[in-house]
Amino acid sequence: MKNPSAVSVHKDYEGSKLGMWLFLFTEIILFGGLFILYSAYRSRYPIEFHDGGQHLNVVIGVANTVILLTSSLTVAIAITALRKGNRRLSIFCLSATIVLGIAFLMDKYVEWSGEIHHGIYPNSPELALRPQGDQIFFGLYYSMTGLHGLHVLAGILLLSLILVFVIREKVTGTDFNRLENAGLYWHLVDVIWIFLLPLFYLAA
Repeated sequence: MKNPSAVSVHKDYEGSKLGMWLFLFTEIILFGGLFILYSAYRSRYPIEFHDGGQHLNVVIGVANTVILLTSSLTVAIAITALRKGNRRLSIFCLSATIVLGIAFLMDKYVEWSGEIHHGIYPNSPELALRPQGDQIFFGLYYSMTGLHGLHVLAGILLLSLILVFVIREKVTGTDFNRLENAGLYWHLVDVIWIFLLPLFYLAA
């Protein structure tokens, strides 16, 4: 006969995983709508969107891609390590993921600061003198990358909380669903950036 407590834990695990997937689906809908909006305006202002993409710092965009892809690897290693009982490696990789997330936000801050320094920001006098297509491009750029940045920040806070749980052994190799769900969220954040990179930085 099955242990009733074991059955309840299993149900909680499946329910939390389903809840996370439903949440991720709403996030996909949110960014999917923004991608459709971007596509509609890009078809209307192809030259302006091309010129706007040339203005952005491709080096920073690619660097941030490498940072996030590496962070996806470290969070995956953290999950696998904990499941195999290597708590020390899991803690190290979770810490590395958090540091990489902070590095991404720092790069984004440097990039935005440069754009703002040149007067390129929503409703700026400099941007108001540019064609409407340019204004729409940079409006979408700040909105979409800014929203993504907020998701990165939320992911950092979530992973930091999970890190504390792992250190205090509230998340273990036999009860790791919270870490796994946090990892799923982080992977989504990374995938969204993979789409943002060509839309803005490699716009041609």
